[in-house]
Amino acid sequence: MSWLYDSSKKTYVWAMNVVVVQAVLQGGLEYPLFYRVWHKSEQKNEGLSKIDLAKQMLLMLRESATCRLWVAMDRWYLCKGFFAFLEKHQFDWVTKAKRNTALFRKVIEPCTGRERYVPVTPIMLIREVYGQLVAEGTSGLVSLAIPDIYMKQPHPVTNRRGKQVNKQRYVQIAAVAAMRLKEDDSELLETEEEAPATYKGAYLLISNRFDAPEEALRTYVKRWRIEVFFRTAKQELALEKCHSETEAHHHAHFELLFTAETLLSVALYELNKEKTSDEGYTHGEMVRGLFHTRCQVRMSHHKGQQRIYIDCDTHVQQFARLIDLFWPEHYRMVLWVAHHPINYQTLPRSA
Repeated sequence: MSWLYDSSKKTYVWAMNVVVVQAVLQGGLEYPLFYRVWHKSEQKNEGLSKIDLAKQMLLMLRESATCRLWVAMDRWYLCKGFFAFLEKHQFDWVTKAKRNTALFRKVIEPCTGRERYVPVTPIMLIREVYGQLVAEGTSGLVSLAIPDIYMKQPHPVTNRRGKQVNKQRYVQIAAVAAMRLKEDDSELLETEEEAPATYKGAYLLISNRFDAPEEALRTYVKRWRIEVFFRTAKQELALEKCHSETEAHHHAHFELLFTAETLLSVALYELNKEKTSDEGYTHGEMVRGLFHTRCQVRMSHHKGQQRIYIDCDTHVQQFARLIDLFWPEHYRMVLWVAHHPINYQTLPRSA
């Protein structure tokens, strides 16, 4: 536990800082994938940073996924070293530019034909296209890609002495000005450097995929899903209700919560994928229906065989498809009576 800034309460609180990777699949299924608890060290540059924890989790993801993946992150993770790590491990990235993000525009001198890289600020770029953004529409998300924008990134080279050194080189990036993103940027910030680049409600998104600015925008919009997860986890899954003083108990609490949220996400996806927004279920309705279901267990004989029956109330009918997906065909059970073990039995599944 440490004193950390809570943007929702606009003050410092005695709390834990959790770094989370949220998976959002193309089909619409989303669920919390990994988490790490960040420990604030007493001295600077000691211990693992939040970026180090993010790297650990992304490398764990790489063990099970070989395809190229997108990483959408908030502006706190805007770090050139982190960008290099992502590209090295076949990740594409997109984030929101800060006010002090150093960008450059590639121009060709009319007389000499030489290439020059002119420094520009994110706010300058937003101002240039703001009129076009407003003309696109007065409601909904609007965006505009700005071409020929570059960023300096470290590039390892071998010098004359045979040593590895980092030199800066210009790397083309995607720069997308966007308005009416579904985010809350009204929080108070600790430093001016952490503030986003904004002009009259418009922001600048940057990504390594300069060839696919539209895809970068669609990916960044999905980043809001992790904020929704934290809200529902606090309001409906009691994320902040673990009052134990041991870290091991908090880890157990987080793991149970992640498991419950993953189960809810799969159930919600199965129920809503063929329904309209008016017909579908909300996260709160899923919590009340799935976790507040009443049931009773009874034993009976059927054709000379003993069976165990689980009778649930009518709320469970809406989860019939989920149960059919994950309920095993047989159960391996051991029964203990008067301290004498009974041999393992295979109990068949019955509808």
